[in-house]
Amino acid sequence: SSTYKSQGIDVTVKYSQGSWTGVLGTDVITIPKGISGSYTVNIATILESDNFFLPGVKWQGILGLAYNALAKPSSSVETFFDSLVKQAKIPDIFSLQMCGAGLPVSGSGTNGGSLVLGGIEPTLYKGDIWYTPIKEEWYYQVEILKLEVGGQNLELDCREYNVDKAIVDSGTTLLRLPQKVFSAVVQAISRTSLIQEFSSGFWTGSQLACWDKTERPWSLFPKLSIYLRDENSSRSFRISVLPQLYIQPILGIGENLQCYRFGISSSLNALVIGATVMEGFYVIFDRAQRRVGFAVSPCAEVDGSPVSEIEGPFTTADVASNCVSSVTFHEPMLWIASYALMSLCGIILLVLIILLLIPPRCQHRYTDNDVVNDESSLVRHRWK
Repeated sequence: SSTYKSQGIDVTVKYSQGSWTGVLGTDVITIPKGISGSYTVNIATILESDNFFLPGVKWQGILGLAYNALAKPSSSVETFFDSLVKQAKIPDIFSLQMCGAGLPVSGSGTNGGSLVLGGIEPTLYKGDIWYTPIKEEWYYQVEILKLEVGGQNLELDCREYNVDKAIVDSGTTLLRLPQKVFSAVVQAISRTSLIQEFSSGFWTGSQLACWDKTERPWSLFPKLSIYLRDENSSRSFRISVLPQLYIQPILGIGENLQCYRFGISSSLNALVIGATVMEGFYVIFDRAQRRVGFAVSPCAEVDGSPVSEIEGPFTTADVASNCVSSVTFHEPMLWIASYALMSLCGIILLVLIILLLIPPRCQHRYTDNDVVNDESSLVRHRWK
């Protein structure tokens, strides 16, 4: 790019899968449709990566659309969308339609979809838009009240669904659930499905399940529903996905077999409404009014039948008034705490080793001149 200007600031970003390192700079961009003009935005050139650009992927980078609290290398870096809102003077809202329900994940070509910057496109949804408040502006954190499998409530404390956060994230492929919730969902699907014997490897993602291409295995599995708190806190609404969205075709074997993966996985630190669910909906990120909206997407159809639903309102009398922990640690704070604990443990370990090696008669009180320098590789080469 002839307009790229390096700022000479190193950037390292690590994901749950893969990482990359690059240099922060600025560049001039234009939007092909709708927003006329050229705009200067922050952009990072990726110089090295590990398990990030996977074999067969057709994309060449990543566009982050979350809040500046997550910006790298610090929250002082103005994000792409913040720059666009300021310079193009568009409303602080964007919306996303992801299409691809029922299509092979490993298929060639594109599955379509739309990203609308600065507004809502009426042709991309049908029915009403239901909004849930954004609980905190870093990820798009929302409040989940309960889950149902096949119409049956999992009967978990609602705080279990929000450990330690519940977010809407198009950059996450699957529906990710906290371990306790994931186990309950798998058990409920196993009980509700028409399959008596099923390999545990299918649920954990290590194995595929294959059926004859003339069969449609989706009829064997139940509907999955997620309840979100409405803007009116005494009400809720539910978004539901049929198994066509979470039992996902991967590849064909020979002429007769089609193999599928389970589009739900366990998570250590969040419930993530990822692409598995988002492919069923037109999702509005209304930052101006601090809310996320869901409406049924016309492209969420398989064999001419819709595979997603939105219903409501429902009362919230059966759940707690607040299902989100009042103590929320942002990612940077967690890293600072981790570094502090690592340093403290390193110092204590070093002192213990010295005490073990020094004969008792040589032991003495440490004075101001006795300095312990922790130069361990764990600290010097810690993850960014």
